[in-house]
Amino acid sequence: MKIKDLEYYQQLIKDQNFSKVAQHFGVSQPTITMAIQRLEQDFNTTFFVRDHVHRELHVTATGQQFANHVDLILNELQVAKKEIDRANATKIRFGLPPIIGNYYFPPLTPRLMRHQLMPDLETYEHGSRELLKMLQHGDLDMALLGSLAPLKETRLKAQELARFPFQAIVGTNHPLAKQRTVDFASLKGEQFIIPDTEFFHDQAFKQMCRRAHFRPRILYRTADIHVIKAMVSENLGITFLTSLAVEKGDNVKQIVISGPDQPIFHLSVAMRETEELTPRKQELWDLLTNNH
Repeated sequence: MKIKDLEYYQQLIKDQNFSKVAQHFGVSQPTITMAIQRLEQDFNTTFFVRDHVHRELHVTATGQQFANHVDLILNELQVAKKEIDRANATKIRFGLPPIIGNYYFPPLTPRLMRHQLMPDLETYEHGSRELLKMLQHGDLDMALLGSLAPLKETRLKAQELARFPFQAIVGTNHPLAKQRTVDFASLKGEQFIIPDTEFFHDQAFKQMCRRAHFRPRILYRTADIHVIKAMVSENLGITFLTSLAVEKGDNVKQIVISGPDQPIFHLSVAMRETEELTPRKQELWDLLTNNH
């Protein structure tokens, strides 16, 4: 089985057209046809069926099943190449989401500095969703990630470090500031200032709104949590944040959301199972996992 045949196959699944695939790779159409025939012979099945009447190409059930495996195989080969290329790299590509980077990571830095690890970190700041993809594709060595459930992704090794509740956050002069708890459904008439959709906050917020049966009035979205809290402190609106993102000097009030089955912000450190840790990467992993 040739790797190139798998690449042709993957592209044919996307394009559903032999001519387009041939053009994409700059080869002749018979080259693509023979590659698919070889794969079908190897597996003794038919992956594609031609509809000559409508001039369409249809993927069979076994063809789609094989496509799922081809995606995994090609991704693992790409990851393997990246891991091998970086086997002797001195820098550690480290994913750090904004909220975790601003509020959880700073207290860890003195310890990392004492072990002379900070200069080795090449940090990448994105939302947890994007960092998870980068980690799975071999573009990161390790990452701190937020999630709404314990992180259990295939081919990843993860360890949970902490959990934080989500809360309603209001200005200190807001009428709700006198309350210790609030029913989320009672926030229906409020204007919300919330994090961008790349944050897991967005998923948790939508989940809460669905349960409360209301469509929220969103005044503003931003990736800058400091801006959100500044606007909330001026009573321009309220927000929905994990308690991790709120500090003592923020001039806002945290209100516990009442009721069962509240979403939880899970904070984990993760790496690929196939990653062979250098001594420095192992030291970083040990420091992070032994700190909680």
